[in-house]
Parts: sequence; structure tokens; C-alpha cells
Amino acid sequence: MRTSAFLRWLLTACAIFGASAAHSDGAGNPTPATSTDGEYFDKQGNPTYKIEKDGTVDWYTYIGYTMYGANCLQCHGPDALGSSYAPSLVDALKSLNTSDAMGIIIGGKKNISSSQELVMPSFGLNRNVMCYIDAIYIYLRARSDGALGRGWPDKLEARPADYEKKLNSCLGG
Repeated sequence: MRTSAFLRWLLTACAIFGASAAHSDGAGNPTPATSTDGEYFDKQGNPTYKIEKDGTVDWYTYIGYTMYGANCLQCHGPDALGSSYAPSLVDALKSLNTSDAMGIIIGGKKNISSSQELVMPSFGLNRNVMCYIDAIYIYLRARSDGALGRGWPDKLEARPADYEKKLNSCLGG
């Protein structure tokens, strides 16, 4: 599949997914309803976090924290709290549903006013983001919901057995 065709496919998939998963209050109830290979999903099928009472986080929340630091922190600041370059994602996800958030990551966003120009670049062709998009979103969802505090998660679930295979397949390895 050619690059531009792939991006169009991703944006179309997000639009279709969004029509079935829209919520007016962000992503809605984050309680895990199902799990596949260590990744949790809510009742609507959206990626979600699982954080135990002792603070143990699921693997995807942990990897999301790591990949947020590698790909998003430069603009959106530590712990997704925002910076002079980009807004707080902790606040933004309170009103964005899953498909809108994913659509912005994939396709980018541009807001221009008389006082500022805010541009979120498209990451739809960046495998370092796309191969981890669920994990990054899960981490941001946990931060936005107040379920996960600032900083490195101390305890985490074991890595899912097929995680490396899934990642290598995405990264082309």
C-alpha cells in the first residue's frame, strides 16, 4: 500500500470508528471490559488502562508513558501537562473521544487565531508513534482521568507473551 493511500485508509478508519464510539465526555467510562494479549478495552472497544489499587499498571500504560516521553514530551511537556509550545493533553482528553484523539495524532491539527498559530504535525506515517498509538493513548487517558499520577510508574504487569512479535510486525522487523 502506498504511503498516501495508507494515510487515507487510516483517516477513514478513524472517521468510521469515531461514528460508532463518540462520547460527549471524553472517552467515557474507562473500566476494562475485555483484554486481548495484555491490552485492555472498555465496553465501547476503546483502548483503556488497568491500574490496580497498589499502583500496578498494565503493560500498555507503562509503554505509553515511555513512548510519550520519546515522541510527545518535547512539545506537550512532562506528564502531558502542556508547555509554551503545546497544550495540556491531560486537559484536552477530558473532552475528546478516542477517535478524535487518534485522528489528531494521525492527521495532525492546525489552530490559527490572531494571537497564535498552533500546529500539531501528522504522525500517521511515523512508525515510532503509530506502532505505539494505543499505548500512548492509554497512558494519556489514564493521566487525563486522574488514575495515574506524574512520573514513572513504579509497578507494572508482566510484558504480554506476544508483545515483541506484535511490535516487530508493526515496525517491519
